[in-house]
Parts: sequence; C-alpha cells; structure tokens
Amino acid sequence: MGFHAGLFRQGVELFNRQEYFECHEVWEQLWTPSRPPERLFLQSLIHFAVGLYHHRNQNALGASRQLAKGLRKIEAYLPEWGGVRTAALAEDMSRCLRTIESGGTVTHFPVISETAVSS
Repeated sequence: MGFHAGLFRQGVELFNRQEYFECHEVWEQLWTPSRPPERLFLQSLIHFAVGLYHHRNQNALGASRQLAKGLRKIEAYLPEWGGVRTAALAEDMSRCLRTIESGGTVTHFPVISETAVSS
C-alpha cells in the first residue's frame, strides 16, 4: 500500500476499540493525499467508522447511508486487501446495516481483522 502503515494500524486499533470519531480523524489524514487504489479502500473504511459513529448517536438515517456507501466501495477490494479481511468486514457491516434499517440497535460491533502480512 502506498500510505503510512503506522497511521493505518492506529486507525484499525481505534476502530476495534469502537472509537469511531477518532478513527475517522486518523484515516482522513491518510485518505486526503491518497491515490487509487488506496483512496477508495480508505474511503470505504471511513464510511464504516462514520456510520457506526452515527448509529451510536441515534442517527439511523446517517448511519445507514454511510454504511451503504462503504459497502458499495469495498466491493472492489474483496475478499482481502491491504492486510484487511475485507469480505468478513463487509459481511459484518451488512449485518449492521440490516439491523439499523429494521429499526434495531447494533449490539455486536464489527472489528477489522488483519491478514498475515509477509515481510
């Protein structure tokens, strides 16, 4: 990947701790200067973080819109990309979207699972 791995990993750790606003801030630092193919990959993850942030703040419409955008963008990066198990993440995000769209509350928040990275 063409972006700073340390910042990316910091964003993953924040996401996995459900610190979605902070996660979004870190990943935006990477997204702003990024170019394809990293750009849409990062954008999909940012949409997920923002969507879950909206959900926790009882903004169901904002949450569902952001999760749907993220799911559309991550399709090009399945099943794994950039050290992330994107298919598993997309499946979890689809579950969250269905829950939110049906008026429910997400109780099991997704985590980003990383793949083994060869050196």
